[in-house]
Amino acid sequence: MIIGGSSSQKLAASIAREMDDILCPLESRKFPDGERYIRIKGDIDEGVVVVQSTGYPQDENLIELFLILKTIRKMGIKKIRTVIPYFGYGRQEKSFNHGEAISAEVVSQLIQESGASEIYSINLHEESICNLFNIPAYNLSAMPAIASFIGENVEDPVILAPDKGALGFAHEISNILNCESDYLEKIRLSPNKVETKPKNLDVDNREVVIIDDIISTGGTIVNACSILKEHGASRIMVSCVHPVLVEDALLKIFAAGADEVVSTDTLKSEVSTVSVASVVADALKKSF
Repeated sequence: MIIGGSSSQKLAASIAREMDDILCPLESRKFPDGERYIRIKGDIDEGVVVVQSTGYPQDENLIELFLILKTIRKMGIKKIRTVIPYFGYGRQEKSFNHGEAISAEVVSQLIQESGASEIYSINLHEESICNLFNIPAYNLSAMPAIASFIGENVEDPVILAPDKGALGFAHEISNILNCESDYLEKIRLSPNKVETKPKNLDVDNREVVIIDDIISTGGTIVNACSILKEHGASRIMVSCVHPVLVEDALLKIFAAGADEVVSTDTLKSEVSTVSVASVVADALKKSF
């Protein structure tokens, strides 16, 4: 049985279809002062899967998740597999300065204490977040789903990481599609002049797909699009897993020269074209 929270209702329905499972009705609303009301409107059995992203508004979505998990636990269900497609408060998994809160650790503990028995997330900001749980936690990859979309829509693409940190994503997709991949590298020409260009490949008159895990303000992607235009790319598709997209990020990316922007449905957005439902369903089936 699949229970979808407010932030992931469509994705929960897609997962239920992939698994040929029942989608349990959930009533979620706010009291006049903003507090959450939750009611699970159906009989549930031992095989419960809760799906809830904890992106913006992070605090509201987390509280709703805690309420759902605790309610199911009090109904006598012991195995509650919890799918958190986008893991909010996941940017800080360790303390960098004295006195800093380790937000990922705190949130992980609260999710576990609320009743989750297994955790499934998609392309966590840091793999080490899985180690913050004392229950099984899995970091799934959306790259096969993104690669499938690219393969159906782009002929002979170059998969490009906007920086070396995202090169692993580019390699994963290029290995699936058997195509070329590269990343943008900064080259210092003089003390005051830096040039950024693809490390190894010539992108002139090529269709380029930029891949990253998260697009937030879009600054890195805007820079990448501008550079690719300068180097003669014939088409630029921007792709990511998590479309946070704040501060007019989408508009800036298109203005910089992107022809298309696609993301997965870990978060709801107007570019959430690629579903991770099959990725999640396959992982859940393996755990039965």
